[in-house]
Amino acid sequence: MKVCTHKGMVIAILTRNEHCPPHVHVGTDKWEARFEFSYWHNGVSLWDVVPEQNQPTVAVLESLRQSLKKPSHLRRAREIWWNSLQTVCLVNQRWDTGADEVVSPKDQRPSACVIEAARFDAQAYKTILQLAGHASSLEIEL
Repeated sequence: MKVCTHKGMVIAILTRNEHCPPHVHVGTDKWEARFEFSYWHNGVSLWDVVPEQNQPTVAVLESLRQSLKKPSHLRRAREIWWNSLQTVCLVNQRWDTGADEVVSPKDQRPSACVIEAARFDAQAYKTILQLAGHASSLEIEL
């Protein structure tokens, strides 16, 4: 599904056989790039470009990344991903309550708790996490 366009290129989320982490696809007939986005922070990062030998310039990739980072585009990407896949890709990861960040499941920080459930509330535009050992949920306003 189309998230937006940038300089004639469609930035989209594929809705069949898709997988975590949340990401979009964009490209030409010569290359395809994937950019990751998150449900706990507003950053966007380049995941990969294939084939690598046809990779566009750094400026083109950064321009695409900045386009996806626009609040309206990032919101649309999150809504499409959630509506299509019903996951924010955070279950079984760990939330560090001291640093307010997701950390690796292997990270055994004392302040990190397992994320038992996670969902996206598109209307309120926030992510809701249920942490192991916590009676109330954690809400992350985006």
